[in-house]
Amino acid sequence: MAAPSGGWRLPLSLWSLGIVLVLLASRGASGAGGVQVAREAPRYELRFPPRGCGLPGRVRIRSVSMCPVLGLGGAGQPPGLPLLSTCPREGPDYTLKPGFRDFAPQVCTSRFWFNYRHVANTLSIYRSVKRLGIPDSHIVLMLADDMACNPRNPKPATIFSHKNMELNVYGDNVEVDYRGYEVTVENFLRVLTGRLPPSTPRSKRLLSDDRSNVLIYMTGHGGNGFLKFQDSEEITNIELGDAFEQMWQKRRYHELLFIIDTCQGASMYEKFYSPNILALASSQIGEDSLSHQPDLAIGVHLMDRYTYYLLEFLEDIHPASQNNMNDLFKVCPPSLCVSTPGHRTDLFQRDPESVLITDFFGSVRKVEITSDIIRLTPNDTETEQSYLTESQTAPVLKYVDQLAVAQIIHQKPKQKDWHPPDGFILGLWTLILLVFFKSYGLKHLKHVF
Repeated sequence: MAAPSGGWRLPLSLWSLGIVLVLLASRGASGAGGVQVAREAPRYELRFPPRGCGLPGRVRIRSVSMCPVLGLGGAGQPPGLPLLSTCPREGPDYTLKPGFRDFAPQVCTSRFWFNYRHVANTLSIYRSVKRLGIPDSHIVLMLADDMACNPRNPKPATIFSHKNMELNVYGDNVEVDYRGYEVTVENFLRVLTGRLPPSTPRSKRLLSDDRSNVLIYMTGHGGNGFLKFQDSEEITNIELGDAFEQMWQKRRYHELLFIIDTCQGASMYEKFYSPNILALASSQIGEDSLSHQPDLAIGVHLMDRYTYYLLEFLEDIHPASQNNMNDLFKVCPPSLCVSTPGHRTDLFQRDPESVLITDFFGSVRKVEITSDIIRLTPNDTETEQSYLTESQTAPVLKYVDQLAVAQIIHQKPKQKDWHPPDGFILGLWTLILLVFFKSYGLKHLKHVF
């Protein structure tokens, strides 16, 4: 066989090896010289593929030599989106910078005054996630009816979740994003999948991404495989499963916790097939989810049993709690719920025992880890004018003084003054009349009336 024309050529693999060695040599030279982008050039950010990677999604470039290695182009050009097939290893040339990652859509699907408890359910979870650090900008609150302003409400602008009107979950700073007839199946699915008109404000959008943990809470009237909206339409478990699959394909969540409080709630997560989903329900198929705490003054039940005990559990959770998902599974045993709560973990890739409650019900603050020593000069900080005189000294505040964590955690209803139980006055009058009749008989009844 004749030799190929053009003579012998250097294999392509050797060319690639030489290029990598040159780049590594230039990287070491720049590191030895102490040249860092953080000091002399703008900071660059890039996003790595999230799946299978346990690191946060944004990395700050600190070395000029990393740009050609990662495929970002020159040091003075804006970074592009590298196509990396493996996760980056943590090293001295970059630092990790996670941001707020938890989102919490809360949905009440019921209208009318007799469904007061469903609105109280949703606002109770809303109150808990806000207390644990999730801001309103990351919460999409959907209430199908405005119970606070209902003419039947004996105390307007309030919604109570405990009898005797001891705990107002409506509060002073509730931000309702979808109310009344805006709460529809179409709008809910559009919020989840991000298929909203361009004119939709940010407050009505779920701005999650592939690094976000999403907590979805739903309550209302349901049945085997469906949940009613406004007593006029319904969402099926198939539609909900397909919506979660769209969210996964569009990289709108990293892990998702789904909680539903309705009759036959376990049927709603039967058709889920997307990864990284953890689901909880208040009752099994064929069981009802029962109400709790009737209030004679309001005339309706205030909450559902499952959400009542879930709220009682969350009241003892604080940002540093180490409670895991297995503890959440046990918040309402059948003896208390009068139903059998269910959960599904086969789609979830982590062990529920290693997942903290605050991974979904809390929020991660923006932090930046760096090994550099930062020296502050008077030009780097702005000082505010002090209004204290020389004789006055500002009190030394500690963390617990600034934020009363213990009081926030144990915000349970305060016991009011003693009042007669229901029917006590009627029973007392009945006893008086019985004693009178036994002593004097009917002939002296004219002296009473």
